[in-house]
Amino acid sequence: TQRVLELSRSQLGKSITRLSTGIKIQGSTDGGSELALSESIRSDVQALQQGSRNLGAGLSMIRTAGGALSEVSSILIRLRSLASQSANGTIGQDERQTVDLEYQNLLAELDRISHTTEFQGTNLLDGTLANSAQEHIVLQLGVDSSAASQVDLNSEIDLTAINRAALNLGSSNVKSQGSSFLALNDLTAALESVISTRGKVGTTEIRLTHALNTLNSQIENLTAAVSTIQDADIAEELASLTKNQILVQAGVAMLGQA
Repeated sequence: TQRVLELSRSQLGKSITRLSTGIKIQGSTDGGSELALSESIRSDVQALQQGSRNLGAGLSMIRTAGGALSEVSSILIRLRSLASQSANGTIGQDERQTVDLEYQNLLAELDRISHTTEFQGTNLLDGTLANSAQEHIVLQLGVDSSAASQVDLNSEIDLTAINRAALNLGSSNVKSQGSSFLALNDLTAALESVISTRGKVGTTEIRLTHALNTLNSQIENLTAAVSTIQDADIAEELASLTKNQILVQAGVAMLGQA
């Protein structure tokens, strides 16, 4: 009777523990294979959750670069308009000087944007994100170090330096009709280059957004799998608790009778 009573008390303790923690698999005694499987899946979930955070940071970096490129495009469009205005034969030399003043200020602002656009200390428009850079910025997404679990931003974006010198606008001016014609040609090429780069940034952002959605779906489904294996069935455990309480009470009574 005492042996059976101790067994009932042990089962009652397990039921109380499972109900208080909500976890059915407390250790290897509750199921070695289930414990190993649930821990393996939990490990993958933790890695994927960190990958999701890494991907979110990567998206923020790309969006920061995209915003700066958008402003650079606006500046180049305005510069092209000024160059066209100065290239017109009806404008006087004094007017050209005034137009060139705005032209040079916009070029200076283009350089300032290039030098100050950064994300957590990483400059984005100085060639750091170019494919030719010595060190590439790689996003770790998956559970291992395979190529399928990583995204190389430098290879995807190939964002070369965006500044006055890199766009061949170092000595560009609209002080004369001839220099305005040259500026128009240079600005057309610069604008095409920036538009192409913005296209790469945009498509990479779309890709990473889809990757983030996929990661979150994986995390949700794997978490559900862990729950199925590890979490306690409350209804079942309550029934077991009631049963074991009755057995303990009956065992105590029978021990007294014995």
